Amino acid sequence: MTVWKTSMRNFFAHKGRMALSAVAVLLSVAFVCGTLVFTDTMNTTFDKLFAATSADVTVSPKKAKVDDVPETGKPQSLPASVLAKAGKADGVEKAEGGVSSSSVTVVDSHDENMGSETGAPTIAANWTQNDLRSMEITSGHAPRGPTEVMVDADTADKHHLKIGDELRTIAATGDLKGRITGIVAFKVTNPGAAIVYLDTATAQRALLGAPDVFSHFSITAEQGVSDVQLKRNVAQALDGSGAFKIQTQDEAAAENKDSMGSFLDVMKYAMLGFAGIALLVGIFLIVNTFSMLVAQRTREIGLMRAIGSSREQVNRSVLLEAVLLGIVGSVLGVGAGVGLAVGLMKVMGAVGMELSTEDLTIAWTTPVIGLALGIVVTVLAAYIPARRAGKVSPMAALRDAGTPADATSGWVRAGLGLVVTGAGAAALWAATRVDEASDGSGLLGLGVLLTLVGFIVIGPLLAGVVVRALSAVLLRFFGPVGRLAERNALRNPRRTGATGAALMIGLALVACLSVVGSSMVASATDELDRSVGADFIVESSAPGQLIVPQAAEALASAKGIEHLTHYKVLGAKLTGPDGKASDEHVTAADPTYAQDVRREVVSGDLDKAYGEDAMSVGEEYATAHRVKVGDTITVAFTAGDTAKLKVAAITSDETSLDQGAMYLNTSTAQRYVPADRMPQNMIMFAKAKDGQADAAYAALKSSVAKYPQYKVRNQADFKENLKDQIGQLLNVVYGLLALAIIVAVLGVVNTLALSVVERTREIGLMRAIGLSRRQMRRMIRLESVVIALFGALLGLGLGMGWGTSAQKLLALEGLGVLDIPWPTIITVFVASAFVGLFAALVPAFRAGRMNVLNAIATDG
Repeated sequence: MTVWKTSMRNFFAHKGRMALSAVAVLLSVAFVCGTLVFTDTMNTTFDKLFAATSADVTVSPKKAKVDDVPETGKPQSLPASVLAKAGKADGVEKAEGGVSSSSVTVVDSHDENMGSETGAPTIAANWTQNDLRSMEITSGHAPRGPTEVMVDADTADKHHLKIGDELRTIAATGDLKGRITGIVAFKVTNPGAAIVYLDTATAQRALLGAPDVFSHFSITAEQGVSDVQLKRNVAQALDGSGAFKIQTQDEAAAENKDSMGSFLDVMKYAMLGFAGIALLVGIFLIVNTFSMLVAQRTREIGLMRAIGSSREQVNRSVLLEAVLLGIVGSVLGVGAGVGLAVGLMKVMGAVGMELSTEDLTIAWTTPVIGLALGIVVTVLAAYIPARRAGKVSPMAALRDAGTPADATSGWVRAGLGLVVTGAGAAALWAATRVDEASDGSGLLGLGVLLTLVGFIVIGPLLAGVVVRALSAVLLRFFGPVGRLAERNALRNPRRTGATGAALMIGLALVACLSVVGSSMVASATDELDRSVGADFIVESSAPGQLIVPQAAEALASAKGIEHLTHYKVLGAKLTGPDGKASDEHVTAADPTYAQDVRREVVSGDLDKAYGEDAMSVGEEYATAHRVKVGDTITVAFTAGDTAKLKVAAITSDETSLDQGAMYLNTSTAQRYVPADRMPQNMIMFAKAKDGQADAAYAALKSSVAKYPQYKVRNQADFKENLKDQIGQLLNVVYGLLALAIIVAVLGVVNTLALSVVERTREIGLMRAIGLSRRQMRRMIRLESVVIALFGALLGLGLGMGWGTSAQKLLALEGLGVLDIPWPTIITVFVASAFVGLFAALVPAFRAGRMNVLNAIATDG
C-alpha cells in the first residue's frame, strides 16, 4: 500500500509534467481505436446493404463475379427459359429476372457525370419486386417504358435532380435517353453508388444487348422454406446446377463482402501502420519524461532508499506511475478514437462516400485493444527509467537533484549502434545489387529496420557531432546566448538523441516517400519522352471503365488526325514450344501502335508482329518458355477460338510501359473472336497531322464532350496528371504521418519543459548575474531549434538513403531515374526550425517568468 500511495502522490504531484506524455498516449490510442471503429462501421454498412439487396436465392452465370468488369461492356447473361425452370422448383414463391450492369455512365442534359467521384460504382438495373427489400419509392413511379428512368435519392440530392429532368445512360450498346419519373430511397445506408432504374425490356436491350436474357434471377422462398432447402430445389430444377452459380442470401452477401474486403483491409492496416509509427514516436516521449523525472527526483529516491525502501519498491513505484499514465491516456484515447471515427465518416461523406452514424460500430474488442496497447506500451517505455530509479543508492540523498547520470553515451552502446547501422547499410547496398526486384524487397525492409534502430542507438553519439556542427553554423551568431544553448543541448546527449530520434522517424519516412514519389514521376516522364510517339492519349477517368464503341467512333471522326490506334486486351491460354500452358493477356492493337509506343526489340521485327497470324512476346515469357523468333504459339482465346500464331518479335521487359505485353494485330484477333465478344478499347492513341496539333487536340476533346468519363490528354497533360496522382497519394501519406510528427513535437516541448524545471536553480543564478528575460527565452528557443534540426538532419539523411535504395530496386521494374526532390527536402528542414521555435514557446515563456530569488532557493 505504501508503494501505491507513493506512486499516486508522485503522479498527481507531477501531473503537469505527465500531461504531454498522456497526450502522446491519447493520440496513438485514438488513431488505433478510430481506425478500428471506422473500418468496423464500414463493414457494418456494407453487411446491411448486401444482406438487404440479396434475394433468398440468387442464380447467376457460372463464372460471374461481383467485381468483374466485362471486357465487352455487357455482363454475362442467362436466357429467360432458365428463369421459367427455376420458377417451377418446389418452395418458390416468386422468381424474377434481374438486369444489372456497372459498365455504364449516367450524365445529365449538360453532359455532367452523375456518378460518384470516390470510385463507387454507377449501376443501371431493371426495377423488380426484390428491390423493395432495400429501396422504397419516395416520389413518382417506376419506369414504364424506354423513355423513363428512376434515380436514387442520394444521387438526386447531390446533383439537384428532380422528376422531369433528362438523363442519358451510356452503355456498350449505345446511349439511352430518358426522363426521371421517380425517386427511390435506400432503406439502409448507401455508401455512395449512383443507381438508375430502367424498365425490364429496355434494360435487357440497353445493358445486355438482347431481349429475353437476364444477368441474374432473384428467387423468393415460400413461407417456411429455408434458403438452403430452396437452393437445393432450384439446383434440382436446373438439372444439377452445374452450369449456374446458385447462392443463398448469406452466400451472396458474403461474396459481395469479399469483393470489398481487400479494399477495407488495405485501408485498415495502412492506418494502423501509421498509428504504430505514432506509437513508436510516443515511446521516446515517455522514456524521456520518466528519465527526466527520475533524474529530478534523485535526492528524493535516495532518501526513500535511506529510510528503508528496497530497489523493487522504488522500481514498482515508477512503473505504477506509468500504469496510471497509460490508463488515463488510453481511456481518453478510446473516447477520442470514437470521435475520430465519426470525423472520418463526415469527411468521407463530404467526398461522396456516405456512412451513417446510425451504423457506428464499437466492438468490445476496440476499447480492450486501446487500453491494453496504451498501458503496455507506456509501462514498457517506462521500464528502463524505472530500473534506473531502482539503482539509485541512499548516498544520492547527499547529491544535488537532477544531476544527470548519463552525461555521455556509453562506448558499448555506441559500438553496438555502429554495428547495427553498418549491418543495415550493408543490407540496403545488397538490395541495390540484386537482379530481381522480388529478391531485394526483403533486404530493403531489413536495411530500413536496422538503420533505423542503429540511428536510434547511436543517437547520443551523433548528437555530440551534429549539434556542434549545427551550432557552429547557426548559434555562433547569437554570441554567449547561442553558446549557452549549445551547451544545454549537449549537456545530456542521451536525452537530446532520444528527443531528436522521435522527430527523425517521421521525417525519415517523409523523405523516403518524397524520393520514391519524385523518382516515379521522373522515371515515368523520361519513359514517356523516350517511348511515347503518340500526340494524344485517351482513357477513362473511372477505374475499370473501358471505351464504349460510340465514343471510339466519335474520336475517329475528329479532324486533323493522322491515325487513331485502338488498344484492346484479351484473355487467352498460351501454349509455347515447351508444351507448357499458361493463362496470359494479349494486346490486340492497330499496327500504328508501334509508332505510338516505341518498344525496344530483343530480336525479330515488331512491325511483322502485326502481320497476319503473327504476334510478339515479352522477354520474360520467351525465356521461361524457350521461345525464339519463328516459333509458333497456340493461343486459345477465352472469348473465342484457338489460333496458331508465329512469333515475329521478342520485346524487352526493361520498361515501365507495357512490361511483358504480347502484341498482335486487331484484325488477327477479329478472325478468332466473334464481334459480340470482342473487348472494348482499354485505351486509345492518336497522332496529329503535321502542323495541326492544336486543332487536332481541340477536335478530339470536342468529339468526346458528350462522354465526360473519357479524358483526352496530350503528353504534357498526361505527365501532369501522373504527377498529380502521385502527389495526392503522398499528401494523404504525409497527412497520416503528421500524427507522428505532432507527437514528436510534443516530445520536444516536454523535454524542454522538464529541462526548465530541472534547471530552475541554474536559471535563477543566470538571471541573478545579469541574463535578461529576453535572452533567457532566446536561449531556450535556440536550444529547441538545434534539437529539432538535429532530428530533421538525421531523419532527412536516413530517409534519402532509404528512398535511394528503394529507387534502385524499382529500377529493375523500369523506374530507372533517381530524382531527389531538393525543394521538398529543404522546405522540410527549414520548417523543422520553425517547429523548434513553436515547441519552445511555452517552456521559454515559463523560464523567462521565473522569480529569481525563488528559483535560486529551489532545492534542485
